[in-house]
Amino acid sequence: MEDNKMLNYIKEVVINRPTGWLSTTTHRLDIFDEKRAKTEFLEQFETLYNDNNFEASALNELPTAYDYIRLGHPLSCVLEWGIAKLHRLDPNNVISFSSKTIPVLAILRKNLLENKNTQIVYTGELPTFFDAEIIKTIYGYNFELKNVENPEAISAFNGSTIFISQQDKIGTIALNPMIDFIINLHDHLGSVLVVNGEQNESYVADIQHVRRRETIAMTPANALSALQLLIEQSSFKPEISNIVANKAAVLNAIATITGTPLKPLVASCGLSIQYAIMMGLVHDALENHKGKEIKFIVPPNCYGGTNDQARRVAACLDNVEVVDLPVDGDNEMVKSIDTILAKIANDDAVPYIIAEIPTNPRVEVPDLINLKAVLSKERKTASGETAIDPVFILDQTFCPNVHFLGEGEILSTMRTLSYASGSKFPSGGKCTAGYVVGNMKTEALMDKIETHLLLCDNEATALQYEILAQQLPSMNQRIVEAHKNTREFVNFIHESLPAAKINFVSEDLANEGFTPSVFSLDLPTKGNTEAERETYKRALNLKLINLMITEIPNESKFCVSYGQLKGSYWTIPATSTQGTTKEGDKDYIVRVSLSPNMDLERHKKVFLDFVKNS
Repeated sequence: MEDNKMLNYIKEVVINRPTGWLSTTTHRLDIFDEKRAKTEFLEQFETLYNDNNFEASALNELPTAYDYIRLGHPLSCVLEWGIAKLHRLDPNNVISFSSKTIPVLAILRKNLLENKNTQIVYTGELPTFFDAEIIKTIYGYNFELKNVENPEAISAFNGSTIFISQQDKIGTIALNPMIDFIINLHDHLGSVLVVNGEQNESYVADIQHVRRRETIAMTPANALSALQLLIEQSSFKPEISNIVANKAAVLNAIATITGTPLKPLVASCGLSIQYAIMMGLVHDALENHKGKEIKFIVPPNCYGGTNDQARRVAACLDNVEVVDLPVDGDNEMVKSIDTILAKIANDDAVPYIIAEIPTNPRVEVPDLINLKAVLSKERKTASGETAIDPVFILDQTFCPNVHFLGEGEILSTMRTLSYASGSKFPSGGKCTAGYVVGNMKTEALMDKIETHLLLCDNEATALQYEILAQQLPSMNQRIVEAHKNTREFVNFIHESLPAAKINFVSEDLANEGFTPSVFSLDLPTKGNTEAERETYKRALNLKLINLMITEIPNESKFCVSYGQLKGSYWTIPATSTQGTTKEGDKDYIVRVSLSPNMDLERHKKVFLDFVKNS
């Protein structure tokens, strides 16, 4: 009876769901409490359920579940809640993924760090992309594999038992005290992981963190399909899609936009493609540079996901280390790279450099001629041997239209990869899919990256390919128009508040093709001590952002977005994109991004009001 009530309620919720539940990729930070992501949303959702309130207006007032939908979102939370209700479980113990492999890797990662045994038990066949040998040798994870007829055949094990099965129905769970983790694989939708038993609840946060950094939650569209299957208690029927045609169109568009010769690779999000890049490069180094240390050189204040993921990979592998690359302020990227590469060459290690151009959040572009020279320089080891040449991994999210890698371009003659987050300009904020391209020097590396993209089941979904096929053809024009708005707004701020420090590309760099639509704003402050001045500035940052989102609520958002189709986006990197960055490397400034479609004059007027009242 209670189950029917719950399923009927979900049916009404699905009918009355706010449009943003399906279409929004980033949410407002001012109504989001990261420490209570998912739980705060579900607490209030449960209240609505108890009141049998499924009105659209009430659902729309629920707090943000996650700031990025790739981490989770209202529909994934409702799906997890519904499955948990059916089996009298804590909703926190039910976690949905777009990937069918990553939930297994999440458990293996924690058990590796805790030196705990794992057995993976399955019925039928394991997915073809689950390559046990690579998972053991490249990721360093340890486990036993066992095939059984049914879950009742599982016996006691000294460690964690993972049970994997292919399921046509949503919410069918083999709850068995011998099983610690149940992973149901759902064709074309993703997977659902259930943490079984109080003794395993310490895994929940770690599994969530893997979903945050190495993959994405089940997408809103797929979570909606799963909810409909749950309501109907029916089996999955594959939908007909034009994925072959859409994928071909996307790969062709990316190759044209980037001017690159090799087949691009498209993942479920920017961090999914970055994870494939990192593990593909580790794989290449283990094969071709046996016994040598692997060094990932990463700016300490770059996007927090990049920073955190690199350190998470290093934590699992004894021969992998992260080296800080100072790039902003008094530090110059090229000089820092030169110094670090000399040290790594001397140590005869394998150098992989991850860097953003322009940098985030200071929007700086290095001298590219000098960068090419430093990356191309032949270096010697301490014994006089030729050192291993670096791979430069370029995060090009801010300027995905700039040609770096094609024949004759500035970074075409040394091993260079370039990737971009798809939730920004490639899709205009309509999906999260990201991509990577490489120059002719990286053909073997791209093959390795593809191996790990497919092993992790992190390729873009059919709908993501469809959205990119629609959006990529207009990307370069949108970049031009958004940059025009940004330049005009930056000039206006400079005139109306000349004491503010603005980080934005120069006119000369813009003429060279660097036309981002994001800038950072260091507001003027006051106080007798450094602490007073910092406190005053941080309060002023929030005052400006709150004024913008209050006065222009239909266009202005407090969120970490960029490259969207319309509106403006305001954030403080230190409390958003740099969430996991070391405190001393965080930037307590305002980062602003503008779109091609917005009321620029209204934004100017509100900013002028801020200046007059500050």
